[in-house]
Amino acid sequence: MTSDTSHAFDQLEARAAAMAGADPADRISVRNYVVEVEIGAFAQERGLLQNLRFNIVVEVAPVPQPLDDDVDLILSYDRLTEAVGHELRAERLNLLETLADRVALRILREPLATRAFVRIEKIDRGPYDLGVEIVRSKPVLAQMTARDAPRPVVAYLSDPGYLAEVIVAAGAAPLILVAAAPGLAVPHSASAVAQRQMDLLAMDQGAWQLAAKDARCFVVATRTELDWTMRAGEISVWAPARIVRDAVPAPGGDALALAVWLAGQMQAVEVLVAGVDAPECAIPLRRLG
Repeated sequence: MTSDTSHAFDQLEARAAAMAGADPADRISVRNYVVEVEIGAFAQERGLLQNLRFNIVVEVAPVPQPLDDDVDLILSYDRLTEAVGHELRAERLNLLETLADRVALRILREPLATRAFVRIEKIDRGPYDLGVEIVRSKPVLAQMTARDAPRPVVAYLSDPGYLAEVIVAAGAAPLILVAAAPGLAVPHSASAVAQRQMDLLAMDQGAWQLAAKDARCFVVATRTELDWTMRAGEISVWAPARIVRDAVPAPGGDALALAVWLAGQMQAVEVLVAGVDAPECAIPLRRLG
């Protein structure tokens, strides 16, 4: 842990002594904020709620003077807890590191925030706490913003035979393909959770079947892979099982419904639907075939 991070979470007296003679920034903080959430990379952590303890310290730019006791001129503590809630609702995560990074970067979008220290601990794992501590600054946010993913076209193909037509229709925009599940016999289960996972895995098979038609196509299963393939100018074929399983709340429906949902998640510029009737959609939609 760096000295800056140590000082951020230290008692006020110790921090003041450590930073004596400098020009320390003003800080606001939320301490020992506990939230119950499902998180974790291990199978036994699926479906299990765990308590996370958040400690957040934010360095803030000087507020306009005179302050006049006006709450609208400051960075409110509520914005820190709202950042936590927003990231926990966005999707299920495996890593505390990912959650801490996203919380810090969301806080840094606040105009007055200049640097954010985030500590997250799992407090239910035994007679000890497991956690991470990070620090992020405004320049890091600027770099992340500069690397923001481009807005794609999302296309649903009812049949692999539409592939060439869809690629032409997408033009120069990054393209994410969503394939119909192949006509395979899917096992049936009395468990709705198990059945949904088997249906999603069938859609994953459809993605591999479609990608095999063109060497420019790459099967992707995570947001990181989607981002990389779009930046690399490759064509993404979405295998939905992992992202759908981790989404909060998890979307329902078949491959076509998931294509529309993904378009909303990725802020797509257009949805292409090949070979079937186009559903209602808030995003511009075009039917092919």
